[in-house]
Amino acid sequence: MLVNIDIICEKRFMSLRPKILYPLFSSLNNIPGIGPRTTKLIEKITAPNLFGLCKHLPTNLLTRKRIIKLSFAEKDKFIILPVEVVSHKPSRRKNMPYKVVCLGGGVELELVFFNAKSDYLEEILPINKKKIVSGKIDFFRRKYQIIHPDYVVDSKNIGTIPSSEPIYPLTKGLTQKLLRKSIIWSLEQLPDLPEWLDTSLIEAQKWSSWRQSLIKLHNVKSHSDSYLSSSSRTRLAYDELLANQLAISIIRSDIKTHIGKKIISKKIIRNKVISFLPFKITDSQKKALEKIELEMADETRMVHLLQGDVGSGKTIVALLSMLTVIEAGYQCVLMAPTEILSKQHFLTFKKFLKDTNITISLLAGNEKSSVRKKNLDDLSSGSSQVVIGTHSLFQEGVNFKNLGLVVIDEQQRFGVHQRYLLASKGKKTNVLVMTATPIPRTLTLASFGDINTSCLREKPVGRKDIITRVVPISRFNNIILAIKNKIKNNERVYWVCPLIEESEILNLVNVKKRFESLKNIFGSKIGLVHGKLKSEEKDLTMKKFVSGEITIIVSTTVIEVGVDIPEATVMIIEHAERFGLSQLHQLRGRVGRGNVQSLCVLVYDPPLTNTASARLKVLRDTNDGFRIAEEDLRLRGSGEVLGIKQSGFPEFYFADLTTHQNLLENANNDAQKTLKIDFTDSTNLYLQDQSSVITTCCGKKLNNIKEYPSHYLCHPATLARAMQVKIISGYLYNVRKNTLSAQ
Repeated sequence: MLVNIDIICEKRFMSLRPKILYPLFSSLNNIPGIGPRTTKLIEKITAPNLFGLCKHLPTNLLTRKRIIKLSFAEKDKFIILPVEVVSHKPSRRKNMPYKVVCLGGGVELELVFFNAKSDYLEEILPINKKKIVSGKIDFFRRKYQIIHPDYVVDSKNIGTIPSSEPIYPLTKGLTQKLLRKSIIWSLEQLPDLPEWLDTSLIEAQKWSSWRQSLIKLHNVKSHSDSYLSSSSRTRLAYDELLANQLAISIIRSDIKTHIGKKIISKKIIRNKVISFLPFKITDSQKKALEKIELEMADETRMVHLLQGDVGSGKTIVALLSMLTVIEAGYQCVLMAPTEILSKQHFLTFKKFLKDTNITISLLAGNEKSSVRKKNLDDLSSGSSQVVIGTHSLFQEGVNFKNLGLVVIDEQQRFGVHQRYLLASKGKKTNVLVMTATPIPRTLTLASFGDINTSCLREKPVGRKDIITRVVPISRFNNIILAIKNKIKNNERVYWVCPLIEESEILNLVNVKKRFESLKNIFGSKIGLVHGKLKSEEKDLTMKKFVSGEITIIVSTTVIEVGVDIPEATVMIIEHAERFGLSQLHQLRGRVGRGNVQSLCVLVYDPPLTNTASARLKVLRDTNDGFRIAEEDLRLRGSGEVLGIKQSGFPEFYFADLTTHQNLLENANNDAQKTLKIDFTDSTNLYLQDQSSVITTCCGKKLNNIKEYPSHYLCHPATLARAMQVKIISGYLYNVRKNTLSAQ
């Protein structure tokens, strides 16, 4: 049974939340004038509390122009116009509109209503009375129309119609007017929090308070007021980023104060394996290995991020690091995101360790019960020195005798809590996290702070850059011809499709349909791999592909990460416009692993959007994963790149890591300064609350907090769904059990 840290975190935050914030986290049911149905609609797009509603920002601005004659009106523009009601034309049958005929400056105007009650319309628009109406002007059948005016008031109340109004994202059944009314009431509940930023910074940036900044974002007067670079947005973004950096810095500071396992060995086994390798390790691999071993030899626990482009040799660095740990008398574990990758790692390790006495186990989750029991017994007894597996590794019942190193491959594919649970299998364990999707500097900083990092930028000797072509699906026959020529040379081909089966929503080719069409061309030399197949079926297909019994694999992105078959030289990606840059680069990295020139064909279905065209152009022009990662961040923004919402990267409400990159750098610097200055003022309510939280959870007193530190467990910038709160809670939960956080 897995521990649900989310529930633990939520209960803990409820008990630690300062009373001044209670109104913000009260139910939407407290908003006057809305019922249960509207509450559910609002919850659908925001959150179940007032603070979530306050963070639901407008995405556009509606402006109204006051005119006195309809001849001055522009089609599809919003106007404010004095009219005189002439007549009512009730609908003659169901589903027909009710029309109210008016004169605006002597020109006829129809006010059109659907599903309206006649008595209500007769009350607000009595015949021969003058009114002020507002709405979007239309011209239909040579007549001016306003469909469902948003305001109908008496002349004396013309001032109640705003000249500009923010527009919010909605859901079906919810109106702008009702949502706006709810947000305005919620904003009135915002407390005046004590300022926690440095006065000199606020004055230099000309920032308003946290409360005023949030209110201004909901009362924009021009489009520039809602820009990411606006004063109000940057103020709130800095709150988030500084809280994020302080949270991570405190955790890393706490890690450094705990004595870890000093990993010291003579590296005899490691050097022996290096001498047996069929290739020469690169300079960047040597530097990364030295750096990792140096950190493990230190008294403090190691948490190290190993980044490397596809095919740069991260796995061998991980293996050699493990050998140092094993020789020092400890066990190691490597967790991979998929069964295919975990089994490939297992086979690779067995091949490189065949001339050693090191024992390896595989826990991929689909073993026979007898095999699994033996593997678990070997781990708990210590007779198994290395275990490789998937998510099953952090389940209950998986116990180690003396775990010294946790290696997490493709770390962005695991949630933060999953990394905690695996790290909790050992006491004071070193952690090495690896990613073949290079993380831009801004995301690294936001996710890990100043974590120790190694980058592998070199490719093994003899590797060639992959040639990338971008072609429309209309050239399908040319692609088939190219594949036939490659097969004649005993080369192998991947063909990737975005879907497993036909979709009623998306008009995309699926693997099953493409498999059948290619089978008609290539016969039995073709195989199918996707996530719904049984493990045995996938394994058998991959074995046949490795042996050459089949030469083409039609697959989904299940082969995206880590699959290493040197004979595979062609990658066809159908509907490439549907994939992100980093994912396309990962898929392309499945080829080009031998000495033969490889080819990647990005097949698209025109027309391409500007963004899709830019993505494919980047892939065509470069093989550099680090440049691709930066371009992906620029093109898609921090909210989408690398699958942040699913991968444990922090989610920000106000900060955008592309626009606010400089703010993040400044926040990191300020966080480091904050932690170096002693705090002596005990009058700050929020500081005391923060101090008590850290003291309670970490089991130690923190005296090195600045006078205006982040009350990150109290400040609204980091509450609700802010990821750094979950990071801290998950980490501190494990500290209580004397375990290491993987963050």
